[in-house]
Amino acid sequence: MGWSIGWDEKWKRDIGYGVPAICDQPGCDVEIDRGLAYVCGGEAYGGDRGCGLFFCGDHRRMYDRLPELCDRCAPRLKTPYQPKADSLKWLFFKMTDESWADWRKENGLTIEEIC
Repeated sequence: MGWSIGWDEKWKRDIGYGVPAICDQPGCDVEIDRGLAYVCGGEAYGGDRGCGLFFCGDHRRMYDRLPELCDRCAPRLKTPYQPKADSLKWLFFKMTDESWADWRKENGLTIEEIC
């Protein structure tokens, strides 16, 4: 199984290293992807300690022997950040690329309506 593109049921958004994104840290505009290299908790969906959101290297750190965590999960704050919306780059790809034609059809979307 690959981690290029998948779905996160908790956050209701596409994930994977094939999904361009913006760091979920409020105020940060660094471009990343939603792959395992950027996920809080170091494992799919955040593992046992992380929130499963995605952060650039400046907003994910190792604490003791724990996986890389955001500054909300490291001290075990109960409320995670709000996830950021999909990047325009990702939305454009989903709305125009032929590989997403079936998905658009299933969701009642057409390229003509979008563009």
